[in-house]
Amino acid sequence: MADNTGGAINQWYLGVLKKYAVFTGRARRKEYWMFTLFNILIAFLLGIFEALIGAGDILSNLYSLAVLIPGIAVAVRRLHDTDRSGWWLLLPIVNIVFLALEGQSGTNRFGSDPKEVV
Repeated sequence: MADNTGGAINQWYLGVLKKYAVFTGRARRKEYWMFTLFNILIAFLLGIFEALIGAGDILSNLYSLAVLIPGIAVAVRRLHDTDRSGWWLLLPIVNIVFLALEGQSGTNRFGSDPKEVV
């Protein structure tokens, strides 16, 4: 059985970073949540590394700053997939519910269905 970890990292993490500031179009639920998972894992590992070497929080802060815009962009595209404006990100509890919902099937006002494009 082949290990597909590299493919997942390339598709779900680096794919979002390649669309660094793309706020148009739609993102699948899996794309958003896998990017979020990878961010949590990387932040956790950076925290452990910083604790071991006693570096403070500089690496974690730089990483958080580096992925801030791509994280917002993929969240906006995810909201577009549910046929909602990216402005819903300003309402914390509501947007988490919207980010977890199934995307709208077919084309909506923000673009074609990302499940059909794959």
